[in-house]
Amino acid sequence: MSKQIIDAMAMKRALTRITYEIIEKNKGTSQLVLVGIKTRGEFIAQRIAEQMNKLEGATVPVGALDITGYRDDQPNQAAQSQVQGSLPVPIDDRRVVLVDDVFYTGRTMRAAMDALMDRGRPQVIQIAVLIDRGHREMPIRPDFVGKNVPTANREAIKVNMTEIDHQDMVELIK
Repeated sequence: MSKQIIDAMAMKRALTRITYEIIEKNKGTSQLVLVGIKTRGEFIAQRIAEQMNKLEGATVPVGALDITGYRDDQPNQAAQSQVQGSLPVPIDDRRVVLVDDVFYTGRTMRAAMDALMDRGRPQVIQIAVLIDRGHREMPIRPDFVGKNVPTANREAIKVNMTEIDHQDMVELIK
């Protein structure tokens, strides 16, 4: 059984709010790099960058990471430490915002931070997510959240995006 918790308009509003918060916290877009965690995090990062361009008139570089090889909760993946994805600029001394669709245990972000550190030394790493569902296993929390959705462990969140799912919406699956 699933229930829609965010429609297309609510998703757009959440991403706009996240965009404003990122700009405000970083005092503009100078030195920013958005890095989306594949797959949906990459599309969210691109949408945020487009909003920044409209608001600030600045082009913010957007990259993508596939952090599968860095995950510690996937069997036989820990030894594979090859970063998949592309970063458009060097991240040394840059303000990197890691972007993902759902924040759950924190393990994905820990893996993403490890992958970033293998690529350089950012000045700061911040985290932006569309949905924060709780249930931390790591002492990591997002800096920018579209919506907090408390869930039970047996429940799941499914984010649909036009780029790959042909519609924007978020569902709670029980």
